[in-house]
Amino acid sequence: MPPSGPGYATPLDAMKNGPREELLYVVCIQPNQTKDKTDLLATVDVNPLSPSYCQIIHRLPTQRPNDELHHSGWNACSSCYDTKGCCEVPVRDKLILPALNSDRIYIVDTGKDPRAPSMYKVVEAEEMHRYNCSTPHTAHCLASGEVMISTMGDVDGNGQNEFILLDGKTYEVKGTWTKNKRGAFNYDFWYQPYFDVMVSSEWGAPKIFKRGFDSSDPLDTKIYGRSINFYSWSKRELIQSVDLGFEGVTPLEIRFLHDPKEPQGFVGCALNSNIYRFYLKEDKTWAVDKVVEILPKKVSGWDGEYINGMITDILISLDDKYLYLNNWLHGDVRQYDISDRAHPKLTGQLFLGGKILKDSDVKVLEDKELKEQPSPVYIKGRRILGGPQMMQLSLDGKRLYISSSLFSPWDRQFYPETIENGSTIVKIDVGTENGGLKLDENFLVDFGKGPDGPLLAHEMRYPGGDCTSDIWLAQD
Repeated sequence: MPPSGPGYATPLDAMKNGPREELLYVVCIQPNQTKDKTDLLATVDVNPLSPSYCQIIHRLPTQRPNDELHHSGWNACSSCYDTKGCCEVPVRDKLILPALNSDRIYIVDTGKDPRAPSMYKVVEAEEMHRYNCSTPHTAHCLASGEVMISTMGDVDGNGQNEFILLDGKTYEVKGTWTKNKRGAFNYDFWYQPYFDVMVSSEWGAPKIFKRGFDSSDPLDTKIYGRSINFYSWSKRELIQSVDLGFEGVTPLEIRFLHDPKEPQGFVGCALNSNIYRFYLKEDKTWAVDKVVEILPKKVSGWDGEYINGMITDILISLDDKYLYLNNWLHGDVRQYDISDRAHPKLTGQLFLGGKILKDSDVKVLEDKELKEQPSPVYIKGRRILGGPQMMQLSLDGKRLYISSSLFSPWDRQFYPETIENGSTIVKIDVGTENGGLKLDENFLVDFGKGPDGPLLAHEMRYPGGDCTSDIWLAQD
């Protein structure tokens, strides 16, 4: 029996041999909910040869209120790849959709009909509440066949750093992952068994961030996180927390490099818009250095003297050459060459909305980067509203898809026009040799149209996995 999936043997195998994406599974939030209008999973056709290119071809509603779908993950991925061809290989055919508000977990069957996914099972909130867990976020499949989901709060909405495990066949909640000591807050996570480590990041207390952002809130360690937490993968216990200080408040998306024998990665810190590199030292402890700083802009017409970029997503190409980030408030997407891990080099930048456009009420008074405020972006006559948010990169690294919704309470606060008009997904063509970003002016997915009214599009997945869903294990 030859080696087989799900996924690919190595990140470079996925990059070189993976197919071009033809479908996007897009998590969508319904900001104006009624009995008949709920959050949903949209299937988008991204095959340029298809007559339904750039269109939503299927909608799968949750049919339940107050979900706030956010991130998603698979029941099986490249961490389950069978390199020896000796075992029964799981099939990647279930998409896991945790809901931030309702604490439900939706299990979606994508295998029977990839173009029209169906609901397979709903794990009700009581299942995780039995373990005093709430606000589920990141879902990763494990080589054991289980699914691990980070949870950000207890049942009262206080912050906590915990993870639940789902059985990979029944999708029942088996219990929590951690043993003994754990961190204070939670958000995203990534694991590397070769170095016996899992790292997690921190947003804050759910009862605080769910109400929206209040600049008068004390940015202390009681309501917002500022640490990244390193766990022993085998022992399931906290071994080190690194406090990033004020410049590192709200570390969100966290990624190890895809090469499983590289003990280093990056985390994006939202509030003050910095990127930190973390890496294993010779003494087996973890160090963290700030390697990218997005400078604030002095403005008028804003709630404060300065406006920060607000990095809300990062991702890394499968060859570990480029890191991408967004600035949700400044409105730009950036590409950095990280061949020199400690010294990222800016190689591409493109503006897609934001709060500092030329026709905005926010006027930039001092800017150490730009000579003038950027212009609004229009594609096919549709103005791109909001700011660039979740990103998804094609396996070959040549196409970057970008949505615009962050989290509906924050969308409503910072970009109310997206509540009325819906969000969008755009595509950027990427220079993979020397860098560079170019907007594809013929690609637009408009979530303002359709029978459900305006929708807020957030995370995107390909049926065969991608650079933020799949984790590779070292093969000796």
